[in-house]
Amino acid sequence: MTPHPQPPQPLALYGPDFAADPHGHYRRLREHGPLAPVRIAPGVEAMLVTDYQAAVDLLRDTHTFSKDPRAWQATVPADSPVLPVLGHRPTALFSDGPEHARYRDAINDTLALIEPHILRAEVARVAQQLIGEFAATGSGDLITQYARRLPLHVFVTWFGVDPADGERIVDGVGGMMNSAQGAAAAYADLVEVVTRLVADRRARPRRDLASYFLAHPARLDDDETVRQITLLMSAGHDPTTNLIGNAILHMLTDERYAGSLHGGAMTAHEAINEVLWQDPPIANLAAHYPRHDTDFHGVRLRAGQLVLVSFGAANTQSGQAGSDTGVRSGGSAHLAWSAGPHRCPAKQPALLIAMTAIEQLTSQLCDAELAVPVSELLWRPGPFHRALVHLPVRFAPVDTTVSTGPERESAGHSGVPIGL
Repeated sequence: MTPHPQPPQPLALYGPDFAADPHGHYRRLREHGPLAPVRIAPGVEAMLVTDYQAAVDLLRDTHTFSKDPRAWQATVPADSPVLPVLGHRPTALFSDGPEHARYRDAINDTLALIEPHILRAEVARVAQQLIGEFAATGSGDLITQYARRLPLHVFVTWFGVDPADGERIVDGVGGMMNSAQGAAAAYADLVEVVTRLVADRRARPRRDLASYFLAHPARLDDDETVRQITLLMSAGHDPTTNLIGNAILHMLTDERYAGSLHGGAMTAHEAINEVLWQDPPIANLAAHYPRHDTDFHGVRLRAGQLVLVSFGAANTQSGQAGSDTGVRSGGSAHLAWSAGPHRCPAKQPALLIAMTAIEQLTSQLCDAELAVPVSELLWRPGPFHRALVHLPVRFAPVDTTVSTGPERESAGHSGVPIGL
């Protein structure tokens, strides 16, 4: 009798080794087929989909798979650092069917209030202001001084957050995505900020997105409103920051860009698209749970088992590339925005923010270059994201004072121009 082969040992997707070389890990995982076992935190295992077609099938199959994590969550230590990202909350991300549709309608209708031309103008204004703060020095950190602060302004302005709470939002989102010690406290602090915001808008509505969530026909209660807003913040700030940072790094290190940021809007568009294929800002997520024991692409899955999609691995799977750069030019789309009923609802605003951010940088610091060897760059640990810690650059000092006109009051006090 031929013995069954032993299943591979789960490969750790956290810590500095994974952060330094995620694609090396993905290559090892692909050796075991379309799905392979991984460990995303101490004592927490999952099956990771690394095959492109299997990922598409999973994301679209609402009959076999659920988004509700509660059965799985009961098997995980209550203090696990991945629960701030994967633990159940009453949001569109963790629901199915009519409940998902109710939450999703509120999110879609609220995001539709963001006028693209107003968003572009506001992002450009703030980008110029941020660049002006370090342009004269000849050096800067494009993560901490630019990419991290730009999306923060969008959330503060459009949701009506008190500017004094801005850094708490960034720290809360960043801390939970790192999935390390302190993740639960970081998420709790984010919830506290948004809970106070929602309570204030329930009593005193204003012209901002938080107020519109409360007024939406879905009739969300306070906790549901808090959870949709924290979902948008966690799914919006860090990934947009990472997309900006990863795309700029790509432009600085890929020889096709001649080591320069100069190139205009088309170059920025190409860099963003290539990063979404090669190093998407959310690398591994899209948690799904089989509704019953099932065979999926030749792999036996248990009911309630955690199954994650590796956007980073599936996008760069051997045979999917359409050019020497690893960017496919054919019919299949990359999966960086996910697919199926839970695809990202904020694709267009996120792309607009990233595109505008890079355009502003290319127009003002076109000779920027890395200030350290690329091998010395550090990546944030954690199984879910692809995120630089810093991006130090140097350039010819620009002795100019950016004129942005009179400072607009923050939305937390005066509102934003949306069609309420």
